[in-house]
Amino acid sequence: MIRGLDDATPFHDLFATHPRLTDLVLAPDGTRLIASVQTINGQGNRHVSRLWEVDPAGERESRLVARSAQGDFAPAFDADGTLLFLSGRANTDSAAEESKSESESQGVGLWALPDRGEARQIAQHPGGISAFAVAKDARTVAYTADLLPGAVNAEAYAALLRERESAMVNAVLYEATATCALGAGPGPDEPHTFVLHPDGAPVNAGSQGLAGPGDMALSPDGSLVAHVRAATGRAPDTNVVVVADATTGIQRHTFSRPGHQYYRSEFTADGSALVCQRQREETYDTEWRVTLVAFDLASGEETDLLPEFDNWPWPGRAVLSPIPGDATLWFTGDERGHRPIFRRDADGTVTRLTASGAYAALCVSPDGTTLYALRSTIESPPQAVRLDAVTADQHPAFLKGPGALTPLPGTLTEVHVEADDGFPLRAWLALPEGASAERPAPLIVAPHGGPQMSWSAWTWLWNPWPFAARGYAVLLPDPALSTGYGQRMQERGRGQYGGQPYRDLIALTDAALARDDLDATRTGLVGWSYGGYLANRAATLTDRFKAIVTHAGMWNLEAFQLDTDLHAYFRKIFGDPRTQRERYEANSPHFHAAKVTTPMLIVHAGKDHRVPMGQALSLHSDLQRLGTPVSFLHFPDEGHGIGAPNHIRLMYETVLNFLDHHVLGQVVSGDPRP
Repeated sequence: MIRGLDDATPFHDLFATHPRLTDLVLAPDGTRLIASVQTINGQGNRHVSRLWEVDPAGERESRLVARSAQGDFAPAFDADGTLLFLSGRANTDSAAEESKSESESQGVGLWALPDRGEARQIAQHPGGISAFAVAKDARTVAYTADLLPGAVNAEAYAALLRERESAMVNAVLYEATATCALGAGPGPDEPHTFVLHPDGAPVNAGSQGLAGPGDMALSPDGSLVAHVRAATGRAPDTNVVVVADATTGIQRHTFSRPGHQYYRSEFTADGSALVCQRQREETYDTEWRVTLVAFDLASGEETDLLPEFDNWPWPGRAVLSPIPGDATLWFTGDERGHRPIFRRDADGTVTRLTASGAYAALCVSPDGTTLYALRSTIESPPQAVRLDAVTADQHPAFLKGPGALTPLPGTLTEVHVEADDGFPLRAWLALPEGASAERPAPLIVAPHGGPQMSWSAWTWLWNPWPFAARGYAVLLPDPALSTGYGQRMQERGRGQYGGQPYRDLIALTDAALARDDLDATRTGLVGWSYGGYLANRAATLTDRFKAIVTHAGMWNLEAFQLDTDLHAYFRKIFGDPRTQRERYEANSPHFHAAKVTTPMLIVHAGKDHRVPMGQALSLHSDLQRLGTPVSFLHFPDEGHGIGAPNHIRLMYETVLNFLDHHVLGQVVSGDPRP
């Protein structure tokens, strides 16, 4: 499944339809490695997943999993090696299906696929199951599914759904602030944790709230289940880790810390402790900080596992040693434009195991000696690899899996410069083929989202290579607040979204344009989410760019912090606009709308809850009122990102035409000129 360029199809068309490798799981005995591969459906309007088998030894070619169907995703293995996954496929038990209502028959179910025989559904829930976890040594499964207030199980939930359908009413009365998860509506359904034992009915182990839907773990013997839920009362910056009896649902332990949130729980191999990611979110006065902690289930003691680790890599889910009594763990995190795998030994020593690349979907062999993962770079989509679990700064062995994309229309290098406060900055620079002193390329600057993110991995949204295929160089800067540069990088940008990060962006742009193969007279700026905010900010502070594209970017920070699904989080950063007015005046671009002279293209979606549509409408209205050239590309049914393949192609083509016209001075058919 390798695709490359041809002379007839634009690169962004191939890019939008290319298969995507998303998950990787290893069987308990280490003999089977299963990946999820997303391809587009026949209509070309969405991605659908299918399961592939990858040879862990790297000798055989990958192949489709026998009896897997289109739409199977999120694979995992149970204790006896049976492959489990989520799927919306129809249940072949016709008698069972006929007894269900319309509500109960819809949604994603949990399925089991043995080595021999057909797949069978082992759990279903009205509206579907969104995530699941398995016990290492027992045939116990936990899963996340919704309940309406007042419902204690799936049957009661289905009855309430039928009542709402019969009444033809979908109104909701909130007695607290309405919140919603990214890309979803604000309830009234709430995710709950259910535990399914062999030959038993699902046990409701409690509500997860909206603190971390799907974030759960089972102890190796299946006796305990852990999940997180929102803290009660006025504590939006705090959540609670709940450890419950997996048979009765009764709470056994709870852990919390004011001002902190916990995610991605995992039990140790002997079941004595729970390892989590602990996150202290940014405020105006404190920096964002993330670490890994362990909760001792006997004493209740919490231990920071990375107290001296200043790479600030935003460690992801810890992968723990499968050997009881062994405290070794592995994790990934950003580091200077890469996302290495790190190993933490029992004595606290941390070793970087990989020399380059960005790693995800990490899994470890049963004897703890071998790692498997998905590896990507800015210039390579995710591919399955094998690594030694001990050796420092190694290069992986690539397995014969799907997902490679070759060739790319250019080359990748780096840009380095010192910031105005002396901090060393770096960025990736994608150069198009043929860029030289004789033929300098136009430059597009593309700040990342976040802001706590880094250009370290392949991305399917705002990827640099469709621009390079059109002849543009693309600068991918990591300004203040980026991850992977130590805690100082967070301190530099704290409380000033439009201050030091913007100055870093300009410093890296100037450093790139000092190259003789780039054309300083033909430049553009594009950004998504926080990068869209920086694009809006730049539009009010400089006219050096010929064109600016802002996708899902903040414009009016006062209105934004009231409307976003993370309103409590952003209010901590900027404060009450009535009493901390100076923070908004210093950071909100809308105060300086009259200074915008650069032509702008706004990209925004109607179902964006993170940066609501009002931000785009306000920006568009302000620029139209002031006579600034502006166009608006609206996707009514998308969320904070653009996911549908047909929409991705349209977005790239529209943006490229806009840049071709304003940066290159071309007249392009279909160009959205203001």
